[in-house]
Amino acid sequence: MNSIYKKIFKDYLSGKKSLAILLDPDKASLNSETKNLVSNPNIDYIFVGGSSVDNNVSHALIQFLKTFVKSHILLFPGDLNQLSDAVDAVLFLALLSGRNPDYLIGKHVASVPWFEKHKMEAISTAYILVDGNIETSTQRVTKTKPISRSDETLICNTAKASEILGFKCVYLEAGSGAEIPISQKIIEKVKSNVNLPLIVGGGIKTKQQIDEAHRSGADIVVIGNALEASPELINTLV
Repeated sequence: MNSIYKKIFKDYLSGKKSLAILLDPDKASLNSETKNLVSNPNIDYIFVGGSSVDNNVSHALIQFLKTFVKSHILLFPGDLNQLSDAVDAVLFLALLSGRNPDYLIGKHVASVPWFEKHKMEAISTAYILVDGNIETSTQRVTKTKPISRSDETLICNTAKASEILGFKCVYLEAGSGAEIPISQKIIEKVKSNVNLPLIVGGGIKTKQQIDEAHRSGADIVVIGNALEASPELINTLV
């Protein structure tokens, strides 16, 4: 078991809750504002990536972050051009809510030579997009539809199937800028049915929402879009 996942799994077993910040390389600037944002001691992980990012932009941001952050940096790649050997690990995302073969297995196969070359830790993650009442960039890029938030059975069964398949984490995502975050009821149901670390993100804008997600069963709560608009919010969220 590799080091980053070992920590995630250990925290999952002990019930320790974590906070992650998601930075979109196309939006995050290499300046003091970003440095102040990610230097908050309450941030456990920094996820870097997006649905569509220009070549080499991710690597430049990660190199900048590595000069001063103490949090673990994980790649949240939307495509192969975002791969960077400067991170601590890669969330190896499979979009199980959709049926686009490229995002289920195709791009993963294409990335194998890179992983073999760089010996990077890959954390196989079941990425499940749930309708957040807004069309997300993930939908547009992958040409897939999210699962309806009212179809709790399908959401839970998709998460359970990922456990049976051997995935290491489940990531419930309402989407960047979602109007409606993942509900407490959905988090509770998935948590009670799946024995894997649970990551929850999308549409989370307040400390109350972070706390509710944690209490409902999320092991790692991810905040992103709200901080892109108002970086000073980090001081009120944790």
